[in-house]
Amino acid sequence: MVTTTLPADSAGLVKREYFSFAAPPDELSLDCGRKLGPVTLAYEIYGELNPARDNAILILHALSGDAHAAGWHHPEDHRPGWWDFMIGHGRPFDLDKYCVICTNVIGGCQGSTGPSSIDPETGNPYALNFPMVTIADMVRAQMRLIDHLGINRLLCVTGGSMGGMQALQWSIAAPERVASAIPIATTCHQNAMQIGWDEVGRQAIYADADWCSGDYQRLGKKPARGLAAARMLAHITYLSEESMRRKFGRTLREKENYGYDFGIDFEVESYLRHQGEIFVDRFDANSYLYITKAIDYFDLARDYGSLEEAFKKVQARYLILSFTSDWLYPTSQSLELLHILQANKKAVTFRELNTWYGHDSFLLPNPEMMRIIADFLAEVHAAGARERP
Repeated sequence: MVTTTLPADSAGLVKREYFSFAAPPDELSLDCGRKLGPVTLAYEIYGELNPARDNAILILHALSGDAHAAGWHHPEDHRPGWWDFMIGHGRPFDLDKYCVICTNVIGGCQGSTGPSSIDPETGNPYALNFPMVTIADMVRAQMRLIDHLGINRLLCVTGGSMGGMQALQWSIAAPERVASAIPIATTCHQNAMQIGWDEVGRQAIYADADWCSGDYQRLGKKPARGLAAARMLAHITYLSEESMRRKFGRTLREKENYGYDFGIDFEVESYLRHQGEIFVDRFDANSYLYITKAIDYFDLARDYGSLEEAFKKVQARYLILSFTSDWLYPTSQSLELLHILQANKKAVTFRELNTWYGHDSFLLPNPEMMRIIADFLAEVHAAGARERP
């Protein structure tokens, strides 16, 4: 057993907590027309709420993320939460100043109610009987948690990719409850190419004989090959051509010549297979289907009539971040958001960061990104203190 020495500026040892609500007959109403209840949300909290309860930051995860954004659950953990370098004492989400909250979305598989949860009506996993959920539904569930925590207004909502979609939805659905938003590497709506990538991933899962029309959990099976293939495909979109060239090029895997068979020849093949294999160990295939569909349904223009109308009543200050090498959610989509906010005369700052890591840039330490976010939060926090009676 390897015990990790916890950095003094980290969130330290943390624990996952659970909030259950929406028990019948007060189920959560969903966009699809169905109701869901009871509902459980898994979440983690880092730092402390101040007496005014106005220093809370809500971190929103991407497709394959979870509530464990920072710190360690056990001293022997090999790695901390997925955004640990951003959250800690003196870090951009400074726990000396802010209380940081991260939740796992409904539809997920890391403690929140999703298709792998037990359906109280049947006693079996929901599987495909789980209702379709949207980004807006995820946010509605999060609002119930924030109410439960006694927080009237969030200092900031932020996240990358799907997390950025949730941040935008929060700022629109509850304008009076959001002081600022930091959407990172995201969009106001999925385009045809983005939907297409998601559909190919779903088809890979459907094609696995062990998927069993979604009923694999009850039958004691697991569509490992299909889910791994979906992850491999998606992972390519999270990188960039330059990052793959620098990491792998045409380097052979532990050999000097081609094998002239269908085994692993190239380092990139080995890497992608490894990514698929470890993903299967921690993620549920049906959750992958539901969450990618929720992402595909995300379209603020359709939901509100137009993007101008969607952002008409927002009160938040925005910091929009994009990355030069991100071809999954390119800078053009961030600029669309910027122009809509400017047209509505909203307070907005935009920064495009020069990186070669691709879409996953927001998950990697970047001094410029960290400084920009820290400075922005400090300004919003100071403004709130001036407004406080």
